[in-house]
Amino acid sequence: METKSLKESMYYKVVLAIGLLFAVLWVTFVNTKPFSDFDYYYNLSVDIANGLPWGDTYTSVGYCIVLGGIFKLFGASVLKAKIFNIVLTIISNVCFISILDKLNIKEMKKKIMFAFFVFMPNNIFYNTILGTEILFTTIVLLITNIYFGKSKFKYLWIGILTGLNTMIKPFFLIFFFAVFLVDLIKERKFKKSFVNSAIVLLISALVISPWIYRNTKLMGQFTYVSNNGGIVLYINNNSQNKVGRWMAAEDVENSLVKTDEYKKANMTQKNKMLSTAAKKWIKGHPVQFVELGFKRLFNTYFVGDDASYSTYGSSLSDYTKGKILRITSNIRNIIFGLGIMYILFYSIIILKSIFKRETELLNKFHLYSVVLFFMFTSVYFVTEGQGRYAFPEIFVIIYAFYNFIETSVNICKEL
Repeated sequence: METKSLKESMYYKVVLAIGLLFAVLWVTFVNTKPFSDFDYYYNLSVDIANGLPWGDTYTSVGYCIVLGGIFKLFGASVLKAKIFNIVLTIISNVCFISILDKLNIKEMKKKIMFAFFVFMPNNIFYNTILGTEILFTTIVLLITNIYFGKSKFKYLWIGILTGLNTMIKPFFLIFFFAVFLVDLIKERKFKKSFVNSAIVLLISALVISPWIYRNTKLMGQFTYVSNNGGIVLYINNNSQNKVGRWMAAEDVENSLVKTDEYKKANMTQKNKMLSTAAKKWIKGHPVQFVELGFKRLFNTYFVGDDASYSTYGSSLSDYTKGKILRITSNIRNIIFGLGIMYILFYSIIILKSIFKRETELLNKFHLYSVVLFFMFTSVYFVTEGQGRYAFPEIFVIIYAFYNFIETSVNICKEL
C-alpha cells in the first residue's frame, strides 16, 4: 500500500523506517508476558489454531480468530503475535499518511502530524501487548481511509470492515450511525445519508450474521456477538464501584452472581440478567451514574496505565517501569488534554453551523473526528474506563492536538 506522499518524499519513508526500528527494538528488549485478558486472548488463539472450540460466547473473538489464523500458518508463540502487531502498526502508519493525503492541508502540517502519530509512545509500546486494540485500530484507520476516498463502492467496503471490527468490539456496529451523522450534517441530504448508512449497517450485519447464528445455535436462543456486555455494565454501575474501573462481580452488594438462578443460567441468560440489574441501578441512581461516567472517561483519557501493560513480566526494574509510565503518561496527557479541548471547541462550531444552516462550510475531517470521538466517549461513559480503550482514538486526538496548537499560535499572532 503506497500513498502519494510515500512516493514523492523520502521524509515519510525515513519516519516509517525509524518508527519500525523503535517498535522492533522495544519488542526485542522489553520481553513482556501476557496476563489477564491478554493471556486469555493468546490461549484462545492457540486453541483456535489447533482446531479447538472458538470460545464459549462469553467474549468477542474476532482478534483471536485472526491471530489463530496467523498461528495456524506460522506456528504459535508470543513472539509471533508481537511480530503480527508490528505488521499492523506499519499498516496503521501507512493508512494515516494516506488519510492525510486526502485532506486539504499543507505539506508541513502533514509531516508534523505524521511524525507525532508514528512516534506517539503508545504506538510503539503497544506492539508488545497481545490485546485487541492494534487490530481494531488498524481497521478503524482503513475504514477512515476508504471513507475519505472516492471509491464507487466505498460504503460496501466500510460495511464489510465495520462487521469485522464488530467481531472484535461488539459496540462498533453503531459506526453506521456515525456515517449517517457526518454525511447528513455535511451534505444536508437526508435520503443520501440514510442510504449510505443503511448500506453500512446491512453489510456489517451480514458479516456478523454467521457468528450470531453460531452463538444462537450454541445457546438455544438469540445471542449476539458476545455475552459479556451485561457483566461489564453490572460491575461498573453499582453502589460499591467508587472509581469507575473494573471490580469483582461478587463484591457488588447482594451480588446477582451469587444467586442460584444466576448459577443455573446459560451465558445468554446471565448476560440479560446482569444487564437488567445494571439498567435498574442506573435508573435508580442517576447522579451516581453520571459521576461514575465521568470517572470512567478520566480513566480512559487521562490515566496512562496502559504503559504498564507493555512492561509486565519483563526484566526491567521497577524503577525503570515507573519512569516509563510517568514519561509516557505525561506525553499522553498533554496531547490528549489539548486535543480534547480542541474537539470540544469544534463541537461548538458544529452546533452553531447547524443552527445557522451553514454546515456545508464545516471541515469534513474535523466533523468526522468529533463524531468518532463522541461515539467512543459515549460507550465508555456508560460501560468501563481503561487507558487502553483510548488507543483507537489516537489518530483523531493527534489531529485535534495539532489544530489546537495551530489555532493558538494564530490567535497569539493576531493579538
